[in-house]
Amino acid sequence: MKNLKIGDKITRIPLIQGGMGVGISLGRLAGTVAKEGGVGVISSAQIGYREPDFDRNPAEANLRAIESEMKKAREIAPDGIIGFNVMTALKEHAAHIRAAVKAGADIIISGAGLPTELPALTEGSSTRIAPIVSTDKSANVILKYWDRKYKRTADLVVIEGPEAGGHLGFKKEELEQYTPQSYGEEIRKIIATVKKYGEKYGVEIPVVVAGGIYDHSDVKRVMDLGADGVQVATRFVTTEECDADIRYKEAYIRASKEDIRIVKSPVGMPGRAIMNPFMKKVMDGGKISHSPCHGCLTKCSPAEIPYCITDGLISAVKGDVDNALLFCGAKAYKADKIETVSAVIQALFA
Repeated sequence: MKNLKIGDKITRIPLIQGGMGVGISLGRLAGTVAKEGGVGVISSAQIGYREPDFDRNPAEANLRAIESEMKKAREIAPDGIIGFNVMTALKEHAAHIRAAVKAGADIIISGAGLPTELPALTEGSSTRIAPIVSTDKSANVILKYWDRKYKRTADLVVIEGPEAGGHLGFKKEELEQYTPQSYGEEIRKIIATVKKYGEKYGVEIPVVVAGGIYDHSDVKRVMDLGADGVQVATRFVTTEECDADIRYKEAYIRASKEDIRIVKSPVGMPGRAIMNPFMKKVMDGGKISHSPCHGCLTKCSPAEIPYCITDGLISAVKGDVDNALLFCGAKAYKADKIETVSAVIQALFA
């Protein structure tokens, strides 16, 4: 694997730490990964949940926290590569991207929809841009759109597979159809598509694979498919430096393979989470009362949703694990201890 070139910086290891929303990957985790030589990523999703005015003014609280968490990460890794994950599905995604650029993000990684306006929102800055894609079709759509509208291409592409955590870029039926072998072929197709656009613009576009990357054998598997690097999220949850409450980390350690299920988010998208009393009630058709709307997702009707995703994820990061949405990757059950970011990186790239 080659190291990843992000602007004028080069990683020491071809690793991106995946962005995990609502407080799981903030400045401490991202800064530590960047200090170790990877790309540290802060998630902007409801990042301001700890701000005193979050309930009254979530939009302002989030923008303020984007700046403060970046500052925290930069203090840990002054010369490291630090970026943001900004979901396209967020109502305030354009404001978040502008705030991340202003804060000095080296890269913005964007998925949960097609980030069609990302080049315009970062224009004139040194911030690099990377779409998250799950299929060759979505890679073709976004790269063709950027090529035609902006006369440019991606600086990096993240392929997020069916074993990823949180919201997934697949329909439930597709998740049941994919095997490691068939998705391996999809990865090869996406790499070929990205290479085509790289050749057109005379650049190398690194392709990084995410979803189900937990140990060295997973890294080797995607290397053999032609990937330039890996994006890892779940493995970093059970680290000392992860920004979540210890009880959230312990929920991963306690989880068995059977506890990890495909669930339906309030906005109808499939996601992967650990079963708990909260999710069992939802799966049985129950409705959970929620706080006033915090304006997170574009496609959400507060009067109709079975539960609020912001409430569920804030409960998770604060450690109220029985009354929370516990998003995780497919291999979260492999966690058996709390370790350091350094130890995780050593294990991945042994």
